[in-house]
Amino acid sequence: MTSETPANAASTYVTKVLVFGGMAYVSGQLPREKGAIKYFGKVGEQVALTAAQDAAALCAHGCLDALDQALGGRERIAQIVKLTGFVACAPDFTALGQVVDGASKVLVDVLGAAGQHARSAIGVQQLPHGATVEVELVVGLK
Repeated sequence: MTSETPANAASTYVTKVLVFGGMAYVSGQLPREKGAIKYFGKVGEQVALTAAQDAAALCAHGCLDALDQALGGRERIAQIVKLTGFVACAPDFTALGQVVDGASKVLVDVLGAAGQHARSAIGVQQLPHGATVEVELVVGLK
């Protein structure tokens, strides 16, 4: 097992990317822009669908940036295997897949066929720091 990006001193897990057995596991990324979380709140309450899709897109870009940093670029990416998207949402909000589409679109736009993936979209009551969306990836490596 190798960690190509070290964990924060206060963490007991790898905060960005763990590489193991030809796979990279990208820890959940929040919708950050210039290092700060841009989207807070629950979809269907404080956050509109289009803003939540933008949040998911930022999460996907964060995942790609983490992979770039850990792998020294994207040349080793063979396939995005699985995307899991977590959406902080109102109890009656059901368009979770439409929110996570924002992240899926980024991966396919940037990586082409290698960006196609299996996916889960999960509604949750709360995310770290009050963020709207969190995205994690499992990536097959060359």
